[in-house]
Amino acid sequence: MFAEERLEKIIESLNQNGKIIVKELSKRFNVTEDCIRKDLKNLEKQGIIKRTYGGAVLKRIAAQNSNISNRKSINIEAKRKIAEKVLSIIRPGETIFLDISTTNIVIAEKIANSKKRITVITNMIDIIRPFSYSDFVEVIGTGGVFNKELNGFVGSTTIEAIGKYKVDRAFIGSCGINLFDKSLTTFHVEDGNTKKAIIQSGKKVYLVVDSKKFYFDGTYKFADIYDVDGIILDEKPNEKICNTLEEMNVNII
Repeated sequence: MFAEERLEKIIESLNQNGKIIVKELSKRFNVTEDCIRKDLKNLEKQGIIKRTYGGAVLKRIAAQNSNISNRKSINIEAKRKIAEKVLSIIRPGETIFLDISTTNIVIAEKIANSKKRITVITNMIDIIRPFSYSDFVEVIGTGGVFNKELNGFVGSTTIEAIGKYKVDRAFIGSCGINLFDKSLTTFHVEDGNTKKAIIQSGKKVYLVVDSKKFYFDGTYKFADIYDVDGIILDEKPNEKICNTLEEMNVNII
């Protein structure tokens, strides 16, 4: 086996398991442990892994902190797939919460073009707009302190308003999902604290994220994976991720 092929296999193993052990790789590839250490050093220089005592872990990627307006046009097809799934589980007569999320904008557009009679509560301006021409959806805005970067309302006044509602389903966006420390992250502290309140308001709580978010991290932890009932994805993640979520009783939709 060529060195390049071995490196690819090491990365594949990391993506599946989250970590690797030098001794195990040495036996698997029938090479010396020093040879594996050189491989890991090479991958670390490339910024792919972080070496640990006796092995290595996959180096997680910091999600890019950009304005909502810049994120609207990213991964549109993935967001449409998620929106289709969300629409299929919402029942007529339900009250749902759509929080600050570019995926939730696409979900709002999908709901607005349907004929389901539901109530939507939101703290995001972009989510209110699609319902201006809908005769089937009642919209409730939380109000509060307006954040221009997020184009929505966050903070104590918004949290107080959210606390007055109990919704059938809450759909939450996230910058990153870390299965190793079980964290859900965002960038803004006030956005994160507002998400906490939304989670508490939901009888059922779902993350709405594309499958790549399992490899990214934001800077502020707002919840644990255990706090959600399900994760609605554009496509099924790898087997290791699926098994881990199943062990945590978190449904993949």
